[in-house]
Amino acid sequence: MRTSTPLRRKLISVAAVSAALFTAATTTVAVAQDSPTEEAAAPIPAAQTEAAPGTTAERLIVGYKSGAAEAKSNKAAESDAAAKGKEAGEDLDFQRRLGSGAALVDLGENLTRTDVADVVAEYRADPQVAYVVPDRLNKPLATPNDTEYAKQWDLFESTAGMNVPGAWDVATGSGVTVAVIDTGYVTHSDLGANIVGGYDFISDTAVSNDGNGRDSNPADTGDWTTDGQCAADWEASTSSWHGTHVAGTIAAVTNNGKGVAGIAHGAKVSPLRVLGQCGGYDSDIIDAITWASGGTVSGVPANANVAKVINMSLGGGGACTTATQSAINAAVNRGTTVVVAAGNSNANAANYSPASCSNVISVAATDRQGNRSYYSNYGSVVDIAAPGGETNSVTANGILSTLNSGAQGPSSESYAYYQGTSMAAPHVAGLAALMKSANASLTPAQIESAIKTNSRTLPGTCSGGCGAGLADATKTVQAVSGGSTGGTTFSSTSAVSIPDSGSAIESAIAVSGRSGNAPSALQVGVDITHTYRGDLVIDLVAPDGSTYRLKSASSSDSADNVSTTYTVNASSETANGTWKLRVQDTAAQDTGRLNSWKLTF
Repeated sequence: MRTSTPLRRKLISVAAVSAALFTAATTTVAVAQDSPTEEAAAPIPAAQTEAAPGTTAERLIVGYKSGAAEAKSNKAAESDAAAKGKEAGEDLDFQRRLGSGAALVDLGENLTRTDVADVVAEYRADPQVAYVVPDRLNKPLATPNDTEYAKQWDLFESTAGMNVPGAWDVATGSGVTVAVIDTGYVTHSDLGANIVGGYDFISDTAVSNDGNGRDSNPADTGDWTTDGQCAADWEASTSSWHGTHVAGTIAAVTNNGKGVAGIAHGAKVSPLRVLGQCGGYDSDIIDAITWASGGTVSGVPANANVAKVINMSLGGGGACTTATQSAINAAVNRGTTVVVAAGNSNANAANYSPASCSNVISVAATDRQGNRSYYSNYGSVVDIAAPGGETNSVTANGILSTLNSGAQGPSSESYAYYQGTSMAAPHVAGLAALMKSANASLTPAQIESAIKTNSRTLPGTCSGGCGAGLADATKTVQAVSGGSTGGTTFSSTSAVSIPDSGSAIESAIAVSGRSGNAPSALQVGVDITHTYRGDLVIDLVAPDGSTYRLKSASSSDSADNVSTTYTVNASSETANGTWKLRVQDTAAQDTGRLNSWKLTF
């Protein structure tokens, strides 16, 4: 049952939202030309019947030509609405005259898109009508007012951005803590409000550069070095403030009228310092992983800010050791998702740690065109790709985030473009925080699976393998949120084998007892066991035979299984009837089974 008229048409107050308001331009429908009959018969585009994408219009704005009686007389406009409603079989009601002189016409209750199209056709067939358009719903968009946001191509650009803004309509990371295991944190006003207590895990004073060993202060004192300090051929370097840059990508304060926007700007960051001059040791990193996820570390107080996500934009040569793997396994078992950088050596990530560890989300880096960045590691251990940028030719093609201007010790706060898988990993860690905020019950395995399943094909190339594709924040968060459904679920639990490189299989669900059309956010839950899901093509088939592509085949998606929820705009489909899930394995050598699937209205 629909809400009463006053409630369902209430708009959000624009004054209460510190974001840009983008209103859709009014679309003018062509005046009836040679033949009113031909105009009435012309197909009506969906956009002319919708108040918003997937939402059927409830009112129309009708502009009459200046000489028409309806252009001046409310009574004439009211009579015209009644007459056209009668012709279309609907109960139309003239509401009021707009300041522009157009008439606002109410369409009544429970009209389908076809019903609205019939009414629009009646108006378009009238030579006295200049235009008829839906009364479209406008709303504030989640575009941050941060002054440097326009430079953050990695968040919003359609070519190779991570499609983050749409995810903010569902979640911002609220309630989630992300542990950034890195160089610590240097004070920055565009980040400070989202920093919570962390720890300095560097035990060796030769590395710490702060005059002491472990303590509760994770402040980054700088990781600058001198010639020969770390190796015989070592060249001097300035401080990187690396941990602060990573933290800003994840959770920089957003909509504060300054600086950059964080991907999970509602989340908190716990900085754990493990890297200092010349790097950091596995032993300190292992303790940081343990403590961040709620484990106990001797001599270190209990963690008051247990993280549900860990980001490690760090690494070294050699495969994952048993010691590091054990710490990661324990963290994941405690419910913490571990995200790591694949490495920057343009080599197989299997030869680097923690990139090659199991139970992590290993992230490769892409450039602004969606190619694997020239420096990024690759290979079968890589799970996903995300923007890491390239600054070698154009600085602005890097990833902009929070930093400090100090060459050695801290100086004034700043912003800078960096490149690296160190920059790609926090994009995915931020996404994991958004997902956990949207659905607190998600396990690390479910988070990894959903990120892969809802990724999109790389727009560029990736020699060597970049995992499932380019992470897509909006699609992933919508898939796991379970929002915007009425809660009525129809399911099929009859398992169907999927033939290897064979014809498509179908599984049917009979939907009954629903009124009207399916929702614009129909949830399609799919559980498929398969040894190489990149072979699979998955379609939803509506009762009238219309198909909706849920998943395409991808040679770069080598992961197992499909266990996720897709969102489909099925508002043009009648809800009742037999819906089908169609699955086809398009390549040889791998097998699978459709275990179950469901529709939630």
